[in-house]
Amino acid sequence: MSLLVIDRLSLEIHGAPILKGVSLSVSAGQVVGVIGESGSGKSMTAFAAMQLLPYGSVCSGRIDLGGREVLALSEANLCKMRGRDVGMVFQEPMTALNPIKTIGEQVAETILIHEDVTRAEAMERAAEALRRAELPQDRFPLSRYPHELSGGQRQRVVIAMAIALRPKLLIADEPTTALDVTTQAQILKLLRRLVDEEGMGLLLISHDLAVVADMADEIVIMRKGEVVESGPADWLLRNMQHPYSKALLAASTHQPDRSAEEQHDVLLDVREVVRDYTIHRKGWWGGMETFRAVKGVSFQLRKGESLGLVGESGCGKSTLTRAILGLEEIQGGEIRAFGVPVGRDFPNALRSGIQVVFQDPYSSFNPRWKVARLVAEPFHLMSQRPDDWRDRVAKVLQDVGLEPEAMDRYIHEFSGGQRQRIAIARALILRPEIVILDEAVSALDVSIRAQILDLLAKLQGEYGLSYLFISHDLSVVRSITDRVMVMKSGEIVEQGETAAVFDAPQHEYTKQLIAAAPVLPADVTGGERHDRPEPVV
Repeated sequence: MSLLVIDRLSLEIHGAPILKGVSLSVSAGQVVGVIGESGSGKSMTAFAAMQLLPYGSVCSGRIDLGGREVLALSEANLCKMRGRDVGMVFQEPMTALNPIKTIGEQVAETILIHEDVTRAEAMERAAEALRRAELPQDRFPLSRYPHELSGGQRQRVVIAMAIALRPKLLIADEPTTALDVTTQAQILKLLRRLVDEEGMGLLLISHDLAVVADMADEIVIMRKGEVVESGPADWLLRNMQHPYSKALLAASTHQPDRSAEEQHDVLLDVREVVRDYTIHRKGWWGGMETFRAVKGVSFQLRKGESLGLVGESGCGKSTLTRAILGLEEIQGGEIRAFGVPVGRDFPNALRSGIQVVFQDPYSSFNPRWKVARLVAEPFHLMSQRPDDWRDRVAKVLQDVGLEPEAMDRYIHEFSGGQRQRIAIARALILRPEIVILDEAVSALDVSIRAQILDLLAKLQGEYGLSYLFISHDLSVVRSITDRVMVMKSGEIVEQGETAAVFDAPQHEYTKQLIAAAPVLPADVTGGERHDRPEPVV
């Protein structure tokens, strides 16, 4: 029985076409994966199913949810439907949760809105929903606030809110994009368990083909508001016909061309680095305690080398990065860049030789500045901004694949991939020798990610760059690095040549990381073609 049937759905917003004849269905106990680039219409299809659309939206076609025509429902009936018949898990849990309400209150709110129960009963049922989302009360009491939880735990709270009323259909919109591989695997396993045990249907939206390949029974591929191809997951992955589908598959397994060079000079030398934080314990007699975030880490980065750093959230990667950049003091060991100790007295002339590209380029830019000023920002490290600074900005924008005319536009006028290119241009404007890439491609869809990885490989050869590549995406690290380090609880537990570590991991934690990473079936790109199975009616 189909829980959701979308038939020839079209959507316009203020006259602009967004969706064009989209058709798909989700049955009880079935996982349907929707794949496509940013802007393909994946999320708008989900929002249309729940009628959570902006002002000026006009829908046509048919949306049948549990036997009811959604487009014919009044707003009052739509409010009753949302949460009770269909639940939704959003991409970024921190923005989906209220920071000043406890997790218990937020899960109970869904129950109180839809059912005539006491607050005590609602809180009791909220505790049960959190337990089903694998947040038991003995470890995660209802009194916790969102900021007291990790990213994966916050995502579980959002899932608990979505399943509190046991809806028949669950829509998950990019539920694992910002999570590391082990947490991602846990969330996907939880969603699969809910489908299997409770018989709910799941509409899983993602740009990661490997994630959907592991989970979905059916796959729908979208491009520019249209469904270009769909079918049973196993069959479709091996029999893709549409050029866009094939391009997505190629981008998912893309390996940039990189030229291996002799690596001699040590540019960055990290020796037995220790970073401690002082924590104030709660309560009248709390006192102070010390938490050691980085525990005696040592490594070297050589000229022209790409060095990967992988590990779960909270393992100390970002803390170590801030110490390397001289943004935080260390309590032990030494960091030397270009032969000089890094610290408060690190000269600007050398500091300009280390630049960074952040995970979210939009939040790292001033939205009131035009691109020319954004890219030229590192010139403050020089005694005086050069007279030809605009020419230099134009040149570096061309190097990253943008037209010089981009200088006179604002950052909100660009796509996510273009913003990341601008962030790379800003990092290169002073011709650094070391570039630290902190999750620089994790938020990008696969085709844009492939373009950025190709760009980084090209720039490394042209500029003679050394990369410290920090990521939780193991496939990216494998494709772009020469050596890799694996970090756990503030320590480097394994390091070596990238291929050797990935092909024959020695440490148990490395084995867990590699096992948790979603991968496409080995025979997807070269398997035999088979006749498409007849649909089950």
